[in-house]
Amino acid sequence: MTRRTATALATSGDVLQLIRSGEAVTRADIGRVTGLSRPAVALRVGELLRRGLVVERADGPSTGGRPPVRLAFNASAGVVLAASVGASRTQLAVCDLAGEPLATVEQEIDVERGPDVVLPLIMDIWADLLGDRPASDVWGVGMGVPAIVEFAAGRTESVRVMANWTGIAIPPLIRERFDVPVFVDNDVNVIAMGEHRKVYADQYDDLLFVKVSTRIGAGVIAGGGILRGALGAAGEIGHIPVRDGGGVLCRCGNTDCVDSVASATAILRDLRARGRDVSSLADAVALVRAGDAETMAVVRRAGRLLGEVVASAVNLLNPAVVVLGGDVVEAFQPLVSAVREVVYSRSTALATRSLRIERSALGPAAGIAGCALLAIDHVLSAEAVDAPR
Repeated sequence: MTRRTATALATSGDVLQLIRSGEAVTRADIGRVTGLSRPAVALRVGELLRRGLVVERADGPSTGGRPPVRLAFNASAGVVLAASVGASRTQLAVCDLAGEPLATVEQEIDVERGPDVVLPLIMDIWADLLGDRPASDVWGVGMGVPAIVEFAAGRTESVRVMANWTGIAIPPLIRERFDVPVFVDNDVNVIAMGEHRKVYADQYDDLLFVKVSTRIGAGVIAGGGILRGALGAAGEIGHIPVRDGGGVLCRCGNTDCVDSVASATAILRDLRARGRDVSSLADAVALVRAGDAETMAVVRRAGRLLGEVVASAVNLLNPAVVVLGGDVVEAFQPLVSAVREVVYSRSTALATRSLRIERSALGPAAGIAGCALLAIDHVLSAEAVDAPR
């Protein structure tokens, strides 16, 4: 890495970033990387030690004599609150400052009941998960919601899933109870962030995450970061129409959107239309395991229709890996196989030359990881660490 000057790197927050990344783990390392004098390094490290953000460990490699004291980020210095809110289920957690869950719970929450009901419920659950921890331990909040989000303001803009949340700014409502920075993003964006950072960051900078559940959406990682688009609407693949969809009316008002023909809702609707008594995905899974040909045909058709849209996204975005997640993907391997078949046959040879198509490695935990990281990236940024407290 190019040596940075003492002028360019002069704060405790910058030094913390070096320690967290592993780029500099001793005082000598910090001086070598930054060009700061020994007294300047000692001043910054001393501040981080006093604030509990860094701890000392006397287990560094020795070159003869006393081993150097190694500096390590202290993830237990505080916690962040995470809520991955879906249309049908919500995961909530208290996480340490490395994004590792300390306490988690999954809850069925009807988001259509609106923010006046849902947000107090979520905050009550967080309070229960915190237990005896003081409020001062909470550093930030990260939340994903099933709606288009104006990211800077945490304002929801959606007429699909959370109609009665439209225009609501979520952070001020949460800060009335937890007076910390609050960050809100689209639910699939945070899932994509969690999957990328926890599984693929060392391998790939470009990833497409497709969530297939009650609804269908995508999160795009481009160049290592979330691609949100001009108005926060990047990744809304659920409303791309497919061929031969059968003229199904979508909630957005158009017909044959992939959301209306390949989601969990669509699969259950089509099975009922074929005389199958299903009320949940578990019922459909039981039929597949029993070898029901009609159910297999419905699932594979949903996979082919979804694959048509994913193939177009692959041609447009050229990701290194496509990750498929959500309830439907977890339930039906035949759907995943159908997506793979269509993508590899319809995308360009160059775009698929080294493309991987994988099921989510984290499953539901990806949402919690992404929400935690959404908050941590901000509250532990150099600017936030250096801000007056």
